[in-house]
This record gives sequence, structure tokens and C-alpha cells, in this order.
Amino acid sequence: MKTLTLLRHAKSGWDDPVARDFDRPLNPKGHKAARTMGRHLRQADYAFDHVVASPAVRVVETLAQIEDGYGGSLAAEWDRRIYLASAATLLDIVHELPEMAGHVLLVGHNPGLEDLALLLTPDDGNPFRDAIEAKYPTGSVTQMTLPGRWNEADRGMATLTRFTRPRDLDPSLGPDAD
Repeated sequence: MKTLTLLRHAKSGWDDPVARDFDRPLNPKGHKAARTMGRHLRQADYAFDHVVASPAVRVVETLAQIEDGYGGSLAAEWDRRIYLASAATLLDIVHELPEMAGHVLLVGHNPGLEDLALLLTPDDGNPFRDAIEAKYPTGSVTQMTLPGRWNEADRGMATLTRFTRPRDLDPSLGPDAD
């Protein structure tokens, strides 16, 4: 049995005048949400054997804040293919994960992460899946288990075990009021 955890980067700053989307940093709410999620990962006993992440600035900053809240380094492997990847590309990356890793954290972007979660899990009324299908907010974490080997991961074979949004831990991290 393998465990795959998906983490969408925290809220980024659209007001920051960067030349490329790749270079867009987190905003203050994103920094706070990522630290909060890091504390949650520690308190909920998430322990990762392997971490693979997009090298986009907002993901690098998310992981730095996650590590601050988690209380330790996650030693991410940076993979440029994750930047704005489709579910198909992310599934290819899952297939290439080291077999000795039992629990992997994959950190990236939407819509790819949401689509991967929906691809790997059956539409069987699981409330976590329904919540992901409704909206996969920035900073959210999804955990699923997969039978067999990484290279055997396929449509509908995972079981969702957790879905946590930053606002579930701190209501001030929810959507801004209009």
C-alpha cells in the first residue's frame, strides 16, 4: 500500500509585478496558510519518505513556510514538469516515483492536482472527493492510499483518506469577503 499526499501551493500575490507567472510569490495570507498547514501536517503525523515539487517561486515559498510549521526539512526534489502540469503528466510522475517510498508528497498547481485526485479516486460518494470536485483551494492537502506499486497507479484505484483546506484549520484563511 502506498500513500500519496497532494499539496496545492498557498495563495500567491497577483499584485506583485513579476514578468513571468513562474516567478509569482506568495501573498501574506499564503504565508500564514502554509505555516498553518505545516503545523497541521506535524500534528496529524504526516511523515513523508519522498517529496517532489514544482520549482515555481510560489511552491518554493509554500514549502519553506510548510517546513517552518512542520518543524523540519522536507528535502524536496524539484521537477519542472510539475509546473502547470496536467493530470496525465502528474500521473506519469507518480509512475516514476521511487518504489522504496511509501508516502510521497507531491506539491504543485491546479487544475492538475485537482484533476489527478479526481482521476485516481472513484466517484463513489466519498465526501472528500465531493469537496475536491467542488473546489480545491490554494494550500489544500489531499491524502489517498493506492494498492500496489507506484507504476501501477491508475484511474479510480485510490482511496481518499483526508482532505484539509487552510480554512478548516483557521476560518480567517477562507475566501475573502466581498
